[in-house]
This record gives sequence, C-alpha cells and structure tokens, in this order.
Amino acid sequence: MKLPTLPLSLLLVFVCLFSASAQKRKSRVAQTGVVIDESLSVLRMQPSLYALPIQRMRHGRRVQILDAAEADGVKFYKVAAPKLGWVQSDAIVGKFDEVRFVRFVQAADGFDRIQLASDFLQIYPASRFRAPMLLLFGDLIEDAAAKLSRDATSRLSRRKIAASGAPVHSYYLNFAMLDRYRKLGVTFLFNGSTRTFHYNGWSWGEIVRKHPGSAEAVEAKKRIESLKIKMAG
Repeated sequence: MKLPTLPLSLLLVFVCLFSASAQKRKSRVAQTGVVIDESLSVLRMQPSLYALPIQRMRHGRRVQILDAAEADGVKFYKVAAPKLGWVQSDAIVGKFDEVRFVRFVQAADGFDRIQLASDFLQIYPASRFRAPMLLLFGDLIEDAAAKLSRDATSRLSRRKIAASGAPVHSYYLNFAMLDRYRKLGVTFLFNGSTRTFHYNGWSWGEIVRKHPGSAEAVEAKKRIESLKIKMAG
C-alpha cells in the first residue's frame, strides 16, 4: 500500500518546527551554567528525582551542560561539574535564562540577593538589564555597609585595639564579616572619623561610563556625590 504524500507546505512546517526545537535544545547544550538554587541542585546518577544522588552542588558552581532530558515532571541537564551527572534544570542558569535570572534576583533577599546580583553581572556582561542591576547591586552593598559598620563597632574590643597599638582602621578593614563580600570582588572604604564602611561605588561608576544616557546614570551620579560627602564627613 502506498503511503499518502504530504503536501510540500505541511512538510515545510514540520521541518521548521523540528529545526526550531533542535536549535533551542542545542542552544542549551555545550554551554556553561551556574548553580543558583541549592535546594534543587542535587547531582544524580540518572535523570530522575528518584535516582541515586552523587552530591549537592553549592551556589555559584560552574557546570558544563552536555545534554537534556525530561522525567518525573521536570527537565534535567546532564552536566560536568566536574563529575558527570544529572541535575534539575531549575537549579541552573545560563546565558539562555536571562529573564528568569532577573526574577530570581528580585525574589531573593539578604546576602543571597547580593550574591545573585553579582552572579548576574558576571554571566551577562552585555545584558539589557545591566544598568538597573548595577544600580541595585551598589544600593544593596551600601545598605550592607551600614549594618557591617554597626556590627564591627559592637564586636571589636576597644581595649584590645588600644592594647595592641595597631591602627584602628586596620581592625575595621580586617573585620571577618567583610570576607564573603570581598570574595565577590566588593571593595569597602572606611571613614575613620565616623567609623563607618561605605561601598567604593564601582557599579555606579560603570553606569556613568557605559550607560551615560540612561535613567540609572542620573541616579548613579547622585549616589557618587553622596559617597563623596559621606567620606568627607
């Protein structure tokens, strides 16, 4: 029995749909991804929520996406981390997940939000959201600086500082709670008169240099001027 011949137009539709699907899948495979959700980041032997776990990957881990599969109602990526395994795709973001990453940053709070904003700036250097993300990052760091100032003042022993003979500012700039921010590349300035930390304003400066005509540039200039006043006080 001879099979019916499909119309050329219908064949073209099938080819286009297949090509688009393959291209979309290919765009994710062989790309670098970053772990952003530790609650979902279990690396498994097989693409299944019931498969044996290998390890739970930490936030910020870079992985190479090698393949994709669906099982148990979720999508999995096969990754090299460097161990090979399968992880739920929702735990990973890549250059194909820009909008989802923005939503993730908006939903986070505390230091997690700062870390996610920092990750975004590294992963998406040419993003259309870069200027607002730079502004947000700077504001988050300056807010954190105020809390760090209070914590340092309450925890550092004035008697110990006086007895050591070391400069006061050196104790503040060696304060242990600064370490995790420095790992993100954040630089804090210290005003010895007020004994307060302040963000050095790197992200605001980038907005002014690279996005001079944006609404964020207007706000960034205000923050830079405010920083100068704070450091002069």
